[in-house]
Amino acid sequence: MKDLIKKYTLGLYEKAVPAGLELGQKLEFIARCGFDFMELSIDESAEKQERLTWSRRKRAELAKLSRSILPVTSICFSMQRSYPFGSSDPAVRRRAVEAMDQAIGFAYDTGIRIIQLAGYDVYYEPSTPETRRYFLENLRLAAERASSYGVILGLETMENDFMNTVKKAMKYVKAVNSPYLGVYPDVGNISNALPDASAVTEDILSGRGHIFSAHLKETRPGVYRNLMFGEGQVDFASALKAFKAAGVSRFNAEFWYGGGDPAAELEAARSFLKEKLDAVFS
Repeated sequence: MKDLIKKYTLGLYEKAVPAGLELGQKLEFIARCGFDFMELSIDESAEKQERLTWSRRKRAELAKLSRSILPVTSICFSMQRSYPFGSSDPAVRRRAVEAMDQAIGFAYDTGIRIIQLAGYDVYYEPSTPETRRYFLENLRLAAERASSYGVILGLETMENDFMNTVKKAMKYVKAVNSPYLGVYPDVGNISNALPDASAVTEDILSGRGHIFSAHLKETRPGVYRNLMFGEGQVDFASALKAFKAAGVSRFNAEFWYGGGDPAAELEAARSFLKEKLDAVFS
């Protein structure tokens, strides 16, 4: 019962550990470093996308690892950069829907609960009224299909103008109006999009009741990745107070392995964030 009554949980993004480790080794390492879960990556690489076509045996193996070593409870679905819902190319849109269906089935088979969607209508082409219309159409379809499997979809706030705040994500959450679609914001991206901490707080609270989890990532103006915690401008203390007020207590530390001592990097990240989280949730 102890694990069921934590005041908050703090997970870790898969890419924060060396890529050469097997999944089981990653989970063991992350568990030893004191995190509560791992967020799986399905990105633009062929290696990660191949996971969508895993056999039932391989999916069962991941589910077993998740139960026995460390829970794997969410997917960061950044593959959607290559295959966005709003693409002007019909073939790309078809692949986007197919990949979403595969991800939902993968999540269901492995016990993963949340798929974080990339909040882009398009990434490698200009956004237009048409791409935004296609995005909404396919987002509705994704929510319908996710509901059949009890899998939750959360829109990530990104680094571009299309969906860089919770308020912008909520426009689509309200349009789709499904209990299986909400927001899974990135506090670093929001912090770069808005002028100050009070604006970030207001933005987070605009998603009250619809935020499933949050990425804790460090950023500074014009820099969206490859920063360690404490090197950027994010006011984590005030953001975490807003998340708590919005009913959010599941968080994922997002950063990328920097090539140094991985244990030291993970310990530094965990210590930094745990101090902030304990101050808010104690």
